[in-house]
Amino acid sequence: MKINRKKMFKFLLFLLAAAGAVIMIFPFVWMVSNALKENVFVIEYPPKLIPDAPSFGNFVRAWTSNKFQLYFVNSAITAVTSTALTVLFSAMTAYSFARFKFRFKEFLFFTILLVLMVPDMITIIPKFQLVKTLGLRDSLWGLIVVYVAGGVSMNTFLLRGFFESLPKELEEAMLIDGGNYLTVFFRMILPLSKPALATVTIFSFMGNWDEFTWALTAIDNPLKRTLPIAIYSFQGQHGTEWGLVFAAMLIALVPIMVVFLSMQKYFVSGLTTGAFKG
Repeated sequence: MKINRKKMFKFLLFLLAAAGAVIMIFPFVWMVSNALKENVFVIEYPPKLIPDAPSFGNFVRAWTSNKFQLYFVNSAITAVTSTALTVLFSAMTAYSFARFKFRFKEFLFFTILLVLMVPDMITIIPKFQLVKTLGLRDSLWGLIVVYVAGGVSMNTFLLRGFFESLPKELEEAMLIDGGNYLTVFFRMILPLSKPALATVTIFSFMGNWDEFTWALTAIDNPLKRTLPIAIYSFQGQHGTEWGLVFAAMLIALVPIMVVFLSMQKYFVSGLTTGAFKG
């Protein structure tokens, strides 16, 4: 009887997992299906999941129209730069909180946690005024500075727990051998923290690559716009070619997939062993 109950429980878990997988995968499959259709077939009823005559014309049109390639490059520069700076500053800040003692340490960390609770839309006007005062409005650096400032708090919170779980004896041994804290940080702490760093890198890159609201607010120059703005521009006031929009969205997914696949080993290791301990 107990065996039957266990089998039934496992079967129910399998059904729930399968249903969840279908729910998550179906929008992507639907997007691919519509991207391979001409616009007239996208809106046909009843809709067909598998197109009768698949075509890559939408991908070619999306890539070659409306300065899409320029926006792709702008997004790549913005996302890569802001992600690298965010991870570096977050790691250094988190290590300071994890290892050093200084006045108002816990108060400062609590302030960082408070920043995480403030919605981005509330601070968009102050950020706009600050970027304008710094002379960074209508430039990619105006995006990068805001993305870095917004990402450091969360990543610091996540990385501090992992750094606290690392054995201090290794650091003390390197310090005794003549190293300094910078040497310890870059040659020991960062290599030991690959699972945690990979996790925050993936999430930071995804957030910076997909960000729309601030890019739309801070950038007026068409030559400085990013990819989400390009995809938004494909949606017309009187009509939208959804096949073209879906193709552009799939192209925009490629860098995220590349980043994830390149760090998949460390990301999975971090999830299975607990990337953020403590």
